[in-house]
Amino acid sequence: MTTPRSILSEDKRSPAVAEAAANFHRDVVDQVRSAVERDPVVVVGMAQNPFVKRVREALTKAGVQFTYLEYGSYFGMWKQRLAIKMWSGWPTFPQVYVRGTLIGGFNDTQKALEDGSLKKQLGS
Repeated sequence: MTTPRSILSEDKRSPAVAEAAANFHRDVVDQVRSAVERDPVVVVGMAQNPFVKRVREALTKAGVQFTYLEYGSYFGMWKQRLAIKMWSGWPTFPQVYVRGTLIGGFNDTQKALEDGSLKKQLGS
């Protein structure tokens, strides 16, 4: 198991900074969190990203139903996507969640489909 990446500790952030970070596009983070808690498989992505398209195609081909949340494209909504990245700790899109657990992006999802671990996690 790898050591988690280090983040600035709470005691090294002023109360104003902590509040700003907690409220940064909170509505978007709440939408994603709600979907991840509610739905078995969630893909969070953006338009024009080929890896988002590929993961959606792979899941569809495998017969895995999923909820898709899209936040802008390369030309917009970058701040909303940044808020999602800050929340999840994952630096890229797509972000694929299975039963509330972030399994990664396209390559990680493809591997989980190939080795059967994704369907096992779903209980199918």
